[in-house]
Amino acid sequence: MKPNQWMSLLGLANRARKIISGEELVVKEIRSGKAKLVLLSADASANTAKKVTDKCKSFSIPYKIVENRNVLGQSIGKEARVVVAVLDAGFANKLKQVLD
Repeated sequence: MKPNQWMSLLGLANRARKIISGEELVVKEIRSGKAKLVLLSADASANTAKKVTDKCKSFSIPYKIVENRNVLGQSIGKEARVVVAVLDAGFANKLKQVLD
């Protein structure tokens, strides 16, 4: 797998309006069961990382850690993003394969 394949896939999901970013919005989507996969940047604050991973575990939603917030933001054409939720099962499954 190419190292940036997940980034272009996430960009595609973003253009299809199948992702949401921002801690509060992501936690809301996890609670509602709409989030299919959560991407968390490795440089997220301890508080944010704990909050998001705990929520993912309690609602059994898979999550992956990615390099850093700049890479995550760049892949969706925005400034730095700490956490992104993928709302589409197809994109989520493909991203999981690419990131494993």
